[in-house]
Amino acid sequence: MTSSTDPSPGAARPSLWRHRNFRRYLTGQAASVTGSSISSMVIPVLAVLELDATTAEVAWLTFLGQLPPALLALHAGALADRHSKRKQMITGDLISAAALASVPVTAALDRLSLTQLMVVAAVQGAAGVLHDAAAISLLPGLVDRSLLQRSNSRIGGLFAVAATAGSNLGAALTALLGPARALLGDVLSYLVSAWCTARIQAPESPRPAAEGRRLHTEIGDGLRYVSCDHRLRTLTLVNATTSFALALLNTLWALYLLRSLALGPTAFGVVLGIGALGAAAGALAAPSLAARYGPGPMMLAALAITPLTQIPLLLASPGLVWQFAIGATLFLQLACAGAAGTTQRTIRQVVTADGMQARMQAVSTWLTSGGRPVAALLAGGLGTWIGVRPTLAAGTCLLVVPLVVLYRSPLRSLKDMPGSPAVASPSAEAVPPPTPSGPTVPNPAVARGVRHDLSSEGGP
Repeated sequence: MTSSTDPSPGAARPSLWRHRNFRRYLTGQAASVTGSSISSMVIPVLAVLELDATTAEVAWLTFLGQLPPALLALHAGALADRHSKRKQMITGDLISAAALASVPVTAALDRLSLTQLMVVAAVQGAAGVLHDAAAISLLPGLVDRSLLQRSNSRIGGLFAVAATAGSNLGAALTALLGPARALLGDVLSYLVSAWCTARIQAPESPRPAAEGRRLHTEIGDGLRYVSCDHRLRTLTLVNATTSFALALLNTLWALYLLRSLALGPTAFGVVLGIGALGAAAGALAAPSLAARYGPGPMMLAALAITPLTQIPLLLASPGLVWQFAIGATLFLQLACAGAAGTTQRTIRQVVTADGMQARMQAVSTWLTSGGRPVAALLAGGLGTWIGVRPTLAAGTCLLVVPLVVLYRSPLRSLKDMPGSPAVASPSAEAVPPPTPSGPTVPNPAVARGVRHDLSSEGGP
């Protein structure tokens, strides 16, 4: 499905910035990312400084926020494929806004408790799963598939900048208003996101095949759909293994920099800002790199470079020179993650039938999100047992796994973006796609259309 504003196949492609539905989508999602970064920064400060949370309580707060994607991603994806994606996005935004708004209200009444904060984290996480499952799968219905890579590239770049801006805005609002009232910034962002989504004008047709079918049956269809297509299966495994390794590294990364390498808060913030610029640069460069070198070789090179970027971190000692080195390698690491993540998501969106988009994305979200809490626990155990630096070395070794997975796949030699799948009839919607013996390479004459992808799954 394409927007009514899309041109016919033979017409010239318009600028994405003139595509009203895409602009509204991008504005709403950027606002949501900015607000979420405010909450990610403010809620731990609120728990530790205002509610005197212990280390265990902070861990529980983080765990409850990460749990909903692992539990609900598959269900949210099936619902998004069954019903209106825009309505599901708006519902998720309004639930998140209401949950977060309760915090400054109860704080003003001097009745805020850590238990309420944990409930809010869980509710916000669940609402976020509903929103994201629909938002990610809505994009292929807004723009022509030949524009997906460029669309995803701009989204990935803007999201990286928005996340950094949100963290800085959260710090400023905390200093100005206090941590509880700073969350009003995130409440506002959810309302902006819901408003922009409501203004998107794109037809969404209910699926006749969904009538009378159980939700778990449709979830099973999604799992089979991904496992039966070697491209989706490979890229989903690459996402999951990359996410697991980075989750292990990120669990101890801040502790290592702040304590072992004696970085101050300002230097730490600068390093994070440099990394965000790398993610934006990688996402924006992805279409050009994929067009020049081919999507497969480009992703393979990015995955090969990523473990090497950890070497300066493992060799570092306190000092300004090492701080510059770590900042530069983090820029490179997140640039690789942005480029590879943008490209792999575009490929998955392009080869997936319209009626399976949300379930396909949900399988990836479920696997990546489910592995992160396990990786965090493993990092804590190994860090206590063998030390922080050896654990970071183990995580670096794990970053080789996604490289091996992609190298052993025919996708490693993919020179052009795959073609779109044939439109299935409603009665055949649940039938898994055929598994080709090699990567689908369309006619070079029609393969020039650029496609894009969000970088979030490729990043930490």
